[in-house]
Amino acid sequence: MRSFTEALYFVALTLWVGGMWVVGYVVAPTLFAGLGDRQLAGLVAGKLFTLMGWIGLACGAYLFLFLLQRLGAGAFRRSALWLTLVMLALVAASQFGIQPLMAQLKAEAWPREVMETVLRDRFAAWHGISSILYLVQSILGLWLVISANRILR
Repeated sequence: MRSFTEALYFVALTLWVGGMWVVGYVVAPTLFAGLGDRQLAGLVAGKLFTLMGWIGLACGAYLFLFLLQRLGAGAFRRSALWLTLVMLALVAASQFGIQPLMAQLKAEAWPREVMETVLRDRFAAWHGISSILYLVQSILGLWLVISANRILR
């Protein structure tokens, strides 16, 4: 029988990685395809990505601490720990670096949409970097999910 902490490990992993995939590859594209207003779609998607960032930080911290507690120093020889740490670093870079920078660019563009101003290229570049980091994090998360059962053996 699984312990509560082990079950919570799988719940946190599912919430983090599943949430990333649903928000990033189902909800956000649906918002942009379904809403006539791209600015509104971007606003809602941005709020969802921010929420997923906080969820990722919390779940990732739990996964990291669980692996350390469960595997001790041996955790540093396991790919799961390193995948978790890289994912945590990516979500932190996005949450505390890229997203505030993009919000600042939007604020500087106000009352116009940022894509209608001279800040367009900078915003697009940071959005592209953010998208690449999200894709990398999503792939690493998938790898973590696929290897989850082996981690705890």
